[in-house]
Amino acid sequence: MATLDVESVQAFVTVADLRSFTKAAATLGTTQAAVSVKLKRLEDRLGFRLIERTPRKVRLSERGAAFLCSARDFISAHERAIAGLSATPRRLALGFLDHVAGPDFPPLLARLHEHDPALVIEVRIDVSQRLLEAFDKGLLDAVIVRREDNRRDGEVVTHDHLGWFAAPGFVWTKGTPLRLASFAANCPERLLATRALDAAGIAWSETFVGGGITAIAAAVLAGLAVAPLAHQVAPAGAVEVGRQLGLPPLPATDIILLSTLTDTRSREALRILATAFRERRWQARPRLA
Repeated sequence: MATLDVESVQAFVTVADLRSFTKAAATLGTTQAAVSVKLKRLEDRLGFRLIERTPRKVRLSERGAAFLCSARDFISAHERAIAGLSATPRRLALGFLDHVAGPDFPPLLARLHEHDPALVIEVRIDVSQRLLEAFDKGLLDAVIVRREDNRRDGEVVTHDHLGWFAAPGFVWTKGTPLRLASFAANCPERLLATRALDAAGIAWSETFVGGGITAIAAAVLAGLAVAPLAHQVAPAGAVEVGRQLGLPPLPATDIILLSTLTDTRSREALRILATAFRERRWQARPRLA
């Protein structure tokens, strides 16, 4: 029977998540050579190759993909055992962009808690600008926000795909101003949408401005306006009408993770968080033909 050591399995899981030996070494606080040695040791003990590596690409082998879930369980069990030895809870203050906190947000937090039960997670959900202000003041340990034009730091964890959403029966006559609903006058979705419309020479007017997603959903489903929304927060019953109405496509924006944490356990928790976001698959709402 093969005996597994935690560091080797952790090296494999980190390489599998990041698809990079260099990034894995940085995350684990070690060298690329050390990661390679640990992975080779694990492969020798298991008797099969886990990672297929070429000069341009790192990918899981068939056996590696099958082993990954068990490897995660192994690491999780080890972390729970270690956490149980410490009676001192650790605080982790996280900020999340409101648009990324969708229906699978609670399972994501549960995954973090399962990884480290001693972790006291404090969550703030807000718009990117206010989250970044809190992060820069040291009030939040890590934030997942939309990349702003003046920032180049942070790790990309997913992308915000925007679309034009309306009620199925929404009617717009070309040549007349397109009626818009948006969260606020300075919200990123509104700015992207109005810039795209202006560039395409399409006149627009605002029927509804302000409020949260519930208010926007009411305006959209009532047939009052079109709303530029991320697919994951578009209200049920709304459809994407950009193609049918001949509206300009809206650019995707990067969603990034920013953190000031340096200790190994917190960095591991953030790695699990980033991986969870990368694994998410946003389901686009149906388009009109």
